[in-house]
Amino acid sequence: MTTPMLAGDRGLTAGEVAERVEAGAVNEAKRHTSRPLSAILRANLFTPLNAVIGILAAIAIGFTALDKGLLEGLKQGLFAGVIIANILIGTIQELRAKRTLDKLSLLNQSNAKVLRDGEVVEVAPSAIVRDDLVFVEPGDRVVVDGPVVESRNLEIDESLLTGEADPVAKAPGDEVRSGSFAVAGTGLFRAEHIGADSYAAKLVEEASKFTLARSELREGINRFIKLINWLIVPIALLLIISQLADAAAWRETIVKTVAGIVPMIPEGLVLLTSVAFAVGVIRLGARKCLVQELPAIEGLARTDVLCLDKTGTLTEGGMDVDEIRPVDGVDAGEVGEALAALAAADDSPNPTMQAVAAHLKEQQAADPGWRVIDVMPFSSARKWSGTRFTDHGTWLLGAPDVLLDHASNDTAADGTGDPMALEADMLAAQGLRVLALVTAESASTTGGVTGVKAKALVVLRQRLRSTAADTLAYFKEQGVAVKIISGDSPAAVGAVAAQLGVEGAADTVDARRLPEDPEELADLLERATIFGRVKPHQKQAFVKALQSRGHTVAMTGDGVNDVLALKDADLGIAMGSGSAAARSVAQVVLLDDEFATLPHVVAEGRRVLGNIGRVSNVFLTKTVYAIGLALFIAVGAIWSWIAGNDPLPYPFLPIHQSLINLFTIGLPAFFLALAPTFDRARPGFVKRVLKFAIPAGICCAVPTFVVYLAALAHDGYDSDLPQTTAAITLFCLALAALAIVAKPYTWWKALLVGGCAAAFVVVLSVPPFARFYELELPGVWNTTAAAIGVASGVAALLFWLVVRPKHLKD
Repeated sequence: MTTPMLAGDRGLTAGEVAERVEAGAVNEAKRHTSRPLSAILRANLFTPLNAVIGILAAIAIGFTALDKGLLEGLKQGLFAGVIIANILIGTIQELRAKRTLDKLSLLNQSNAKVLRDGEVVEVAPSAIVRDDLVFVEPGDRVVVDGPVVESRNLEIDESLLTGEADPVAKAPGDEVRSGSFAVAGTGLFRAEHIGADSYAAKLVEEASKFTLARSELREGINRFIKLINWLIVPIALLLIISQLADAAAWRETIVKTVAGIVPMIPEGLVLLTSVAFAVGVIRLGARKCLVQELPAIEGLARTDVLCLDKTGTLTEGGMDVDEIRPVDGVDAGEVGEALAALAAADDSPNPTMQAVAAHLKEQQAADPGWRVIDVMPFSSARKWSGTRFTDHGTWLLGAPDVLLDHASNDTAADGTGDPMALEADMLAAQGLRVLALVTAESASTTGGVTGVKAKALVVLRQRLRSTAADTLAYFKEQGVAVKIISGDSPAAVGAVAAQLGVEGAADTVDARRLPEDPEELADLLERATIFGRVKPHQKQAFVKALQSRGHTVAMTGDGVNDVLALKDADLGIAMGSGSAAARSVAQVVLLDDEFATLPHVVAEGRRVLGNIGRVSNVFLTKTVYAIGLALFIAVGAIWSWIAGNDPLPYPFLPIHQSLINLFTIGLPAFFLALAPTFDRARPGFVKRVLKFAIPAGICCAVPTFVVYLAALAHDGYDSDLPQTTAAITLFCLALAALAIVAKPYTWWKALLVGGCAAAFVVVLSVPPFARFYELELPGVWNTTAAAIGVASGVAALLFWLVVRPKHLKD
């Protein structure tokens, strides 16, 4: 496209660009859209838990092989197979997520505009070379640093750098820095600091980076692991010391000690969490939804208030001019010429001016050629744009309730105010967008407007998204409060909300009359739903006020006026066709601008959180009962040694733990981690999991220990029946805990739990399987003992879950 700038400088020539490229003076800030393959492999392979499991597997294999041969040793090390499977699954899923992120990030990448050979051309940010003249207009991100060469009322928002919300006017010679963005006017600046020397690599390109941002889910799991690490070491040492009392069978004792330590480690929990997040990225990527930070999936699942910017979210991009209504006594030809002159003078037309220009083109209204003195670009804070002409004065186009407040027209005879303002209100109440075309004695971007005379109303019709009503209804059903906020007039916003069936559409709030006190603002936001004439800093204040009341706030938007709120919201959601600045700060980008994708994002987030909560219950229950059994056996063994009785051996070999874990945790957890769920996420993940896992683990450990002692007394220390009886008891209790966790039931969950139970029965019943797992069919006495132990454990757990105080259930 041809440059709209007036500067005599034509920018770099093709030859000069080639010279700089050859010299390496290129903006080569690498775009890390996801973790590299090496980082993915390190993250999945080299973890402390994997190291511990690997060492324990080596011990179990080595000491068993010394007594019974390598094949028997490998059998006892089968528990390491779960780790291998989890590593493979986690790595494959994360690689798939990486490919999805990389592809979507390319779609989301914004080009820069540079002046070369006298024309403004679009290039990738990485193709900018030193001394390029970069052209910016509203919504453009600044991707390199340098001094302004030319400014047409250029205003830059530097809030992402300085925290200051007010735009900064830039004159020639002023510096602009990457990480900021243009909000008004147009300008050229020279690229001086590029690549690693600029802010771009740190502040802008980070927006698409695969990152593990703050996540309550991950933080909770890490807290579990730290707590378990503190407990495992002393309990494992105590168990080792207690078992070494049997010096005659020291090798088998070491192997059994390994069997006691292994289930204390929640080996698959971290990896299954990563898998759940990665699968979420892949599923949402198929819907053209770019999740720029994985825990963003978690964010919307926790959201209880969704702030929607009307334009671009509830309405489709673009609009159409419905009609132009001149004021009585004003020549329609003059109005048409003025609008054509305004459109021709606007270097960076917003969607409204684009619609006006398209309408004038259809009407074959040519540019009258009025000579321009100064152009005042549109600003969402001012709500108007304008141009000062040499022979035709100053013309402005903007919000009627802003411009007509300054009008010098006579009021209506009944004293109700400017008739044009009343007409604009009535049109806005029908859901139309209305602009006032006025002249002014004086106007400036800083000094305000004086001497306004109304000339015409420009009536535009917005295009409602066909899916908006159903999407809003979904959020209502899910208990997510919706706040519709817009820079348009309250009447227009209320009319759109009414068409979409939003409750409270008739009770709109004019943001110009909002209370200054944050507490009063928060009270109002709790009550009201529809807000009009909202300025950018007010959107930010809305987010903070709602957060102050304990709400988790998501914010959608597509324009530069939404950036501050998107940045401060718990979850920022940008439209793909929106401004580059909005997309750069949002955690989620709807690349196809489809508002109806949001319910799928919510569902995916709830799936991840709900299922990882369930899986955590299962894994932590295993950890608790393993710690409990180890403590009971260690104390019992030490007591037996003091009393001079036979040493009390740990009841299980590693192969027993492999069997129990496979059918009560390994397979079920994988399916549960990827299952659909619809419950809204709640805070307090750690506390909620511990309230189930601790009593469930105790209810598994105590009956298993008691049944094991009874079976030893009945069958003797030389029989395999005590460990078989203990294994049956522990398996059934762990399966009962799984059955409770798997609620609410569907056919496949019932099949999953029933299939795991049937598989264990098959292992006991088929002699080759039983011999492999070193089990045998129990007799009547052992079956009865196991049944009593299971019944007592399940009864105790159900009693806890049903009758415990309400504050412990929440």
